[in-house]
Amino acid sequence: MRKVVGRGNASGHGTFSTLGGKGQTARSGGAHGTVRRGFKFQLQSTPKLRGFTSLNDKPAEVYLSDLENSFQDGETVNLASLKEKKLISARAKTAKILSTGEITKKLVVEGVASTAGAVTKIKAVGGEVK
Repeated sequence: MRKVVGRGNASGHGTFSTLGGKGQTARSGGAHGTVRRGFKFQLQSTPKLRGFTSLNDKPAEVYLSDLENSFQDGETVNLASLKEKKLISARAKTAKILSTGEITKKLVVEGVASTAGAVTKIKAVGGEVK
C-alpha cells in the first residue's frame, strides 16, 4: 500500500513529507540528479571485459556409453538419430562423440564429430566413422 504523505503534522508525515530536510533531494526530480555524481567512481571500479564470446554454438556432447545404451548393433549414428533417441536436444545444430565409457556394438557414425579416443574405440570393435 502506498504511504500517504503531506497530510499535516499530526499524521506523522507532515512538513517535509518524509523527504528529509530542504535542498536538492527534497525537490521534485532532484533525487535523480544526484545519482550521476558517483557514477565515475563506479565506472572506474568496474573491471574491463576481456576476451570475446563466440557466436558459434558449442556442439552437444554424447558419450560412448550413451551410444552403447541407446543403439543396436549395426545402426547408423547421425544427427537425426541422436535427436530421435533424445540423446541431444532438438535444437542442437552439431554434436560430438566423446570417448567417455565403453562400447561393444558395431556402429556406423556419419556426420557427427568425434574425439580421437572415441574414433579408436569405435574402430576397435569393428565400427566405422565416416
